[in-house]
Amino acid sequence: MNSANELGRFLSSRRARVTPVEAGLPLLDRRRVAGLRREEVADLAGVSVVYYTRLEQGRARNPSDAVLDSLARVLRLDPTERAHLYDLAHRARGARTTLASAPVDAEETEGDDGVPVRDGLRRLLAAVGAVPAYVLDPVMDVLDANDLARALLGDPVLTPARRLNLARHVFLDAAARELYPGWADVARQTVGFLRLSAGRRPGDARLARVVTELSRRSEDFRHLWAAQEVRDKTHGTKTFRHPVVGGFDLAYETLALPGDEGWSLVVFTAPDARADAALRLLGSWTAPNPAPTRTRTDSVTHGFDS
Repeated sequence: MNSANELGRFLSSRRARVTPVEAGLPLLDRRRVAGLRREEVADLAGVSVVYYTRLEQGRARNPSDAVLDSLARVLRLDPTERAHLYDLAHRARGARTTLASAPVDAEETEGDDGVPVRDGLRRLLAAVGAVPAYVLDPVMDVLDANDLARALLGDPVLTPARRLNLARHVFLDAAARELYPGWADVARQTVGFLRLSAGRRPGDARLARVVTELSRRSEDFRHLWAAQEVRDKTHGTKTFRHPVVGGFDLAYETLALPGDEGWSLVVFTAPDARADAALRLLGSWTAPNPAPTRTRTDSVTHGFDS
């Protein structure tokens, strides 16, 4: 993840994805692969073949913004991929700084990067208790969650030493394949988000540990990580098959929280009646038992009625 050649690997993977037809090139000969050749990318981007080759080999570390714009256009990068390209290029030229990681034994009221989950966020999570909501960090640790989100995700433990990490959950927890009927797409989104975080936060030791662990323990993760895809978790719809309330879809919105920690507030809402009913049932299932009400007989027995 910290290799100086990450920029080159990303360029190579995106080059392999673009066909000559998509790039507006004529098909004059038979090709062994569907993607563009290095010389074709260089020509379309207006740079020399030697320079572009050095970029892919990790030997050129100071591409200008104009060159990056041209490469993004030729490689047909979407906004998330374009941002990732800039992150990798800035990282290669040594212009990015990172936050230090907090020790594993940080207090329960703190995120793993050492910044407290402030009381205002906790109150906000509780206030939106009718829908699942949680605070997520760039490593995909759930830093805090309301009761409905806990029930949705399996009542995660939120102490730092045992905190639920959604990436580990997706790839290492067998229950995740039951919880997410569209597991393959959830897995791709998860890896794409970690890739994006890796570009934004080079040198993040916790992120490196998660990637290393998942690469060692999950073949699916290794395959997807090698694909170099990047995705941002801004909004969308996720399908659940919950063991208590059954199957339903939830829409989610991800709101970036202020500060340099890279935290986000993820809030799920019900897009239809089925989801609304499922959340209501899940909420009633997780609600504490109400205090017993006093009956007329109780009142008479305790002398509260004449």
